Amino acid sequence: MNIILISNKSARSKKVTLTGLHLTLITGAFLIFVMMLTLGLNYFSLRYADKIKTPVLKTLLMNPQEERHQKSQENLQNNLNMMAVKLGQMQAQLLRLDALGVRLAESSGIDPHDFHFSEPPGQGGSHSHSHAEESVTFNEFKEKIDWLSYMLDERTERLGALDSFLRGERLTKRVLPSTMPVDSGWFSSGFGYRIDPFSGKRVFHQGVDFAAKVGTPIKAAASGIVVYSAHHAEYGNMIEIDHGDDLVSRYAHASKRLVDLGQVVLQGQKIAEVGNTGRSTGPHLHFEIRHKNKPQNPFRFLKRPG
Repeated sequence: MNIILISNKSARSKKVTLTGLHLTLITGAFLIFVMMLTLGLNYFSLRYADKIKTPVLKTLLMNPQEERHQKSQENLQNNLNMMAVKLGQMQAQLLRLDALGVRLAESSGIDPHDFHFSEPPGQGGSHSHSHAEESVTFNEFKEKIDWLSYMLDERTERLGALDSFLRGERLTKRVLPSTMPVDSGWFSSGFGYRIDPFSGKRVFHQGVDFAAKVGTPIKAAASGIVVYSAHHAEYGNMIEIDHGDDLVSRYAHASKRLVDLGQVVLQGQKIAEVGNTGRSTGPHLHFEIRHKNKPQNPFRFLKRPG
């Protein structure tokens, strides 16, 4: 190959002859230059691509494999963020279940100290050498988290329903007039027909009479609202407590009344003292239980002291 060089400063032209060896050397040098340039760009992209803030240049320098790796890392981080949120929700659920477990233990009469709700249950066992240990994959871990979250939701609903039921049972017991109104070992007159101590005729006695000393505390047989607290012509100092569901307890012949109309009283609370007021032959408590204003046998409700 002949190359003719012409210069403006010189009238004569120069002729350069390139042999096959020259062409081979030039081609090789060009290929080496291209290879070095490629390697340099690749090193630059790997070393400084994460520090480049220009999106276009970063995209050009980032090779496909690194781009796939970055997308995989972003997906992994997004999944970890979602799992972190779910773990926070599960921790809150566990705190609620711990508190619910303490309430249920108290409702059922179990000592809460027998169940350490704030501590993990004891587990153990020997190390198995016959089976190879396997690491849990990310997908398996995610499935276990989802399953545990589902089980926590289900347990929360069931234990919540059980807690409501037990609280309802406990409330029902408190509003039923089941507590003895006085600490007296015997009663002087029962429920039903008897000979009236004043007229001598057979009449129906609508309650029971508990013989006790003047001043003996009279206690509310159940929780409720005081609907009567005044002096009655026949019952003397009398108190009536409404327990709901048309159920009322009556306490008569008291020497002193300690609660007022409209007052809320609790089961076992002292509301009066035994006396001998009204139509009475001696110190005692006349106690009635009425449902829809009809007298009921008090001993169907009262728990006799054991």
